[in-house]
Amino acid sequence: MSGFVDETILDVNSGKGGPGAVSFRKEKNVPRGGPDGGDGGKGGNIVFKVKNNLKTLSDLRHKKIFNAENGKSGTGRRKHGKDGEDAVIQVPPGTVIKNPDTDEIIKDLAEFPNNEEWVFLKGGKGGMGNSNFATSTKQAPRYAQPGLPGISRTIKVELSIIADIGFVGFPNAGKSSLLNRLTNANPKIASYPFTTKIPNLGVYKIGDNDIILADIPGIIEGASRGAGLGIKFLKHINRTNGLLFLIDLSDENFLESFDVLLNELNSFSTELASKKRVILGTKTDIEETEKSLKLLKKKYPDEKVYGISVFSGKGLENINKIFYSLLSTDASLSLDASPDEPK
Repeated sequence: MSGFVDETILDVNSGKGGPGAVSFRKEKNVPRGGPDGGDGGKGGNIVFKVKNNLKTLSDLRHKKIFNAENGKSGTGRRKHGKDGEDAVIQVPPGTVIKNPDTDEIIKDLAEFPNNEEWVFLKGGKGGMGNSNFATSTKQAPRYAQPGLPGISRTIKVELSIIADIGFVGFPNAGKSSLLNRLTNANPKIASYPFTTKIPNLGVYKIGDNDIILADIPGIIEGASRGAGLGIKFLKHINRTNGLLFLIDLSDENFLESFDVLLNELNSFSTELASKKRVILGTKTDIEETEKSLKLLKKKYPDEKVYGISVFSGKGLENINKIFYSLLSTDASLSLDASPDEPK
């Protein structure tokens, strides 16, 4: 996903309808042939098509203008002009069409299945040829309609990744490491901030169920106001069922981390901040972090708080239950606390 693009501005133009024809029947044995001008073809539409194999809007990075074909002119012998070809814009699932000035949603394509199409702008109607205007008093009309114009719009095309669970945390909290450990994803991992520059997705299987996990680039304090990388990608966890807050227990400010993260999410979207959540203390293999985990649980008695080490695998035996707690809407599937789990 090195060419990751999650929003772009497009100019789209549906096709103009073709003009009707002014024509008269001309045959050797018919000296006074009547009007036989055909209608013009319809202009092409602007169409969006959802393709499951697409993961970003990178195909739209360089092509910013889409023009549907104009309808062709009608001809004699009442022949209809050819309709203009549609301009089909292929986009990944989770694409949203917006007004670029107001950010108002025009169409959300999130629920569209693969290959489903949506007509955004219809092409102009073709004009009628003069054969349509003959009357008993005007048998040789020399008038035909022009085609109707197409429609032009400037739109914002935005991608909001569809995932079941979003990983939220400061840079180096261990989000990419956990995603790499649990799934077939291979995010870049290193010990410096903002290693992850784009959202990474992974598929985690529980039985026959595929759970889509999203590693969102690290949020920092002020992200909701544009600081760091977080604000650009917060929208990608808007569609998640639940959030996993990863807290680096080896960080000296670990006890403030959750409050800061939740505040940034709340500043961006109260709906986002109110999603089901679990706090996951990371790096429990490091000395003194077990004590830190106990302090974290004590500070947030009303939250589900777990500890894991991706390096040693400690605590990962609880991951299925954690994910079920985030995804389940059925009270009967809530977690039963055990000595190794938060109370």
